[in-house]
Amino acid sequence: MRAFTMKRFASLLILGAAFLLGCEAPPPESVQRGYRGTGMEALYNPDTLQALVNANQVPAAIPAVSSEGPKAGDIYQNVEVLGHLSVGEFTRLMAAITQWVSPDQGCNYCHVAGEGFEADTLYTKKVARVMIAMTQNANENWGAHVGGAGVTCYTCHRGNNVPEQVWTIGVPPRRAENMGHMMQNVAHQESSVYTSLPIDPFTPYLLEDGVARAQGDTALPQGHEASIQSTEHIYSLMMHYSDALGVNCTHCHNSRAFGSWEESNSERVQAWHGQQMVKEMNNAYINPTNDWLPAHRQGPLGDAQKVNCATCHQGAYQPLLGANMLADYPNLGALAPAPEAAPAAMEETPAPMEMETSSLDQGVMGGEAN
Repeated sequence: MRAFTMKRFASLLILGAAFLLGCEAPPPESVQRGYRGTGMEALYNPDTLQALVNANQVPAAIPAVSSEGPKAGDIYQNVEVLGHLSVGEFTRLMAAITQWVSPDQGCNYCHVAGEGFEADTLYTKKVARVMIAMTQNANENWGAHVGGAGVTCYTCHRGNNVPEQVWTIGVPPRRAENMGHMMQNVAHQESSVYTSLPIDPFTPYLLEDGVARAQGDTALPQGHEASIQSTEHIYSLMMHYSDALGVNCTHCHNSRAFGSWEESNSERVQAWHGQQMVKEMNNAYINPTNDWLPAHRQGPLGDAQKVNCATCHQGAYQPLLGANMLADYPNLGALAPAPEAAPAAMEETPAPMEMETSSLDQGVMGGEAN
């Protein structure tokens, strides 16, 4: 009986082990990102990698059309940023933007049926005009960050009227479960929800001209001092970077010398340019819309919904995992060319015999002036 029990127990143990091994999640995969021995590795969880791939699929491109033919600005009224496109290109891009931003509402998201497409009745049309110019500017002037794949409206919107990842000043932060209302421990981003970090790392660096520098290169401060408050803001911003791109700190930094640019990956320089680009987007394009945005599109302090790194990246180290939608829609690759200046009207010049000259003119022509 004892032997039977032991055999049965051993069999159950083997079956249990086999069951556990079969249910065990696959181990994370690591990729060497930088200097060996510094922990500069990227870790990927196979269980979540496929979900990330599924979330970053791009819609099929609308077939390209000819750039020949009359221009949209000559055929349609009130076309401010795309008037240089041919009618075919203009119509194709409008159809794509509808698919990217308002697939459910269609054209009526920006246009009022029966009023004519030229009317600016809806604020959404004015927003679209600003966003198109902002996208074109990013592709033309911020190649140091978006170079290669570039960005389109779909990069951020992905079928939503408003991108899923936006921010406003003074948004009531979300509470972490079972933590109560503990001052900074109520961060509104998942990456710092369980830490004592500032709830808004975006205003100082993605709206204002804050400098994200906290680490000195000496044991004691010597001309480089950062307050505890600014250090926490920087750390909260870095956690946002990490969360937005789905990477760890070593995506940009050498873990043995975080402050050293020379020992960092090239992605750190790219991230710096991205920070400046986002700051320009928020100040030059988005904030000016506050003058006419409806209240439901503003935050509690009356500011527009702004962008940060997660707006485009949404958990991927490259937006849409590097899919180059701009190649299919090159009209979003550069700002509209400046309008050609109209030729100045030729002034009628009287014939020499009809010119009236003053005494001074006569003296100069006669060689009498000093």
